[in-house]
Amino acid sequence: MKAKTVLPAVAMTAVSMVLTLAVVVMWLGTAMPWPVALVVGLGIDGGWLATLAYERRLAAQGDHSRAVTAVGWCFGLIAAGVLVAHALTAEQSAGAWLAVAWLPIAAKALWLVHGLWERTALTATALGAIRGIQQEARDEAAVARARLRAEAATEETRLTAVTQAGARVARVQAKTAQTLSRAWATLETARAGEDTGRALTSVTSRVTPGVTPRWELPVWGPTEPVTGLTLEAGPALTDEALDALVDEIRHSEVPALSYREMAIRFRAAGHSASEVRLRAAWKRVAA
Repeated sequence: MKAKTVLPAVAMTAVSMVLTLAVVVMWLGTAMPWPVALVVGLGIDGGWLATLAYERRLAAQGDHSRAVTAVGWCFGLIAAGVLVAHALTAEQSAGAWLAVAWLPIAAKALWLVHGLWERTALTATALGAIRGIQQEARDEAAVARARLRAEAATEETRLTAVTQAGARVARVQAKTAQTLSRAWATLETARAGEDTGRALTSVTSRVTPGVTPRWELPVWGPTEPVTGLTLEAGPALTDEALDALVDEIRHSEVPALSYREMAIRFRAAGHSASEVRLRAAWKRVAA
């Protein structure tokens, strides 16, 4: 991983130093002896290389010097300035020389990038731990998303089932209510019909002659439980006394009371007699 940043910086530095030395020798060689021009070129490259080496040494120790960095950038700017001046004064290929004048600055920038990489570089163990943590976080996020999707699907299924069950119950209740309504309407029609009244009168005339009972509709709703028949607690009335009492209660009003009304008043008065004896007395009196 280190070679990915240091090799481009080394290559760019070498090209920049060679190019700077060649330009200085060619440019200043016409105005001074070439050994002097060579010394000037080596001085620029040497100063740049020395400051770079010292800066790399400080970086290896975990230190940093702004003064050394400033000196290194100054040598880089000087080398770039020499290349730009040569390109501007060259009679031929001025554009080509000007195009390569940025190489010293580019080499310095590559060393800056390599220094930043070194300050942020991590060991393989740390990188492995970071990758493990990231993978664990991704796994947990995926599991959480899957759990949420499953819970959402389950809740949707439950709501759908509850809704369908409620709709079925509502349909059954509506159908039952409709059936009861039709049955109730049929009972009401039968109760109010003239033929039905005559049929009921013919059936009950033998028991209560002259009385037309009213056929009540069955009660649709809560009912009270019927209490069981209790034994007579007091002394039983004789048949004669019972007949007389029944006849008296029956003719207490005009027209004569029905058996049901008579039985209610008989028991409300505190008298006691079995239903069989009371009905037999009624038949004897009404005959």
